[in-house]
Amino acid sequence: MNFSTRVTSVEPSATLAVSTLASELEADGVDVVDLSVGEPDFDTPENIVDAGKAAMDAGHTGYAPSNGVPELRDAIAEKLQGDGLDYEAGNVIVTPGAKQALYETFQAVVDEGDEVALLDPAWVSYEAMAKLAGGELNRVDLAPHDFQLEPALDDLADAVSDDTELLVVNSPSNPTGAVYSRAAMEGVRDLAVDHDITVISDEIYQRVNYGPAHVSLAGLDGMFERTVTINGFSKAYSMTGWRLGYLAGPEALVGQAGKVQSHSVSSAANFIQRAGVEAIRHTDDAIDEMVAAFESRRDLLVDLFAEHGTDVSTPDGAFYLMLPVADDDQAWCQDALKDAHVATVPGSAFGAPGYARLSYAASTDRLEAAVDRLAAEGYL
Repeated sequence: MNFSTRVTSVEPSATLAVSTLASELEADGVDVVDLSVGEPDFDTPENIVDAGKAAMDAGHTGYAPSNGVPELRDAIAEKLQGDGLDYEAGNVIVTPGAKQALYETFQAVVDEGDEVALLDPAWVSYEAMAKLAGGELNRVDLAPHDFQLEPALDDLADAVSDDTELLVVNSPSNPTGAVYSRAAMEGVRDLAVDHDITVISDEIYQRVNYGPAHVSLAGLDGMFERTVTINGFSKAYSMTGWRLGYLAGPEALVGQAGKVQSHSVSSAANFIQRAGVEAIRHTDDAIDEMVAAFESRRDLLVDLFAEHGTDVSTPDGAFYLMLPVADDDQAWCQDALKDAHVATVPGSAFGAPGYARLSYAASTDRLEAAVDRLAAEGYL
């Protein structure tokens, strides 16, 4: 059987690969502290679960409109307007997960040979989506700048040009937890306008923020018509398995991305969308509790590493931390899993060799155990 070049050029997800290996060890009876997967360790809030059950009981189990049920598109538009963005329901596509929203955007915007700019470290699936759409990658390294974009704006300016079709910005960032400043976002705006670049603003961790003001690119002058805002329910609402996300963009983009959705996944599940309305409108207190817990765990982990003489960049959002490790970060992660039974993800998977990404979406006891094990086995 012959396979397409676009598929064979893509590697499997590194985060899922590590999680699979950790699961295999656990199946053999090994106690693994799994800090590899970006999944909140909280249950979905009860009011959302109840809304999903009620929607099924009410018979919302058939096909949904491809771009989303009107109630949820209205709720998303209201949420975005509250963020200062001028989106209406017609600017929104509800998708089965934010990853699908990203995929549809890449498919709608990127053509064979088009240049796609990424800010490294970058979430692993951006590269794969660019390749699947036929794009050519151009990467800007933020690691020398403590993972911040503002001091790297000159590097970004050197990297992009009139040939750049798409730039992906993710703040708060996976894998670094960096939250980009307003000056950084205004720098992106200036470059996007000057070179007529479409920008994806991936805001899936928007609510998981420990202080810095979140800046949405679509709200900046000149950016509404060239920005696709991506968000979803997995992280802030602890709804990873529900698969519910959305994109918001100009109507022309919605029309093209909507074709991809209608001919692939058709729509997000009807009853899950009803639960999404409840999530947006009545779950702020639960989000605040989760974010406070994540912040406390972040502080604990930073302090524990400092006690072992390891300095790390303190993340301002999301629930990830980049740990400096050996030059061969892949070998370090494999050995740390084998010897210390701590699962992490190689930084090279994100374009950041020499680091390992840790998720602190785990209990304080497990985080303490992870650091103790790494130290005991000589990995710190």
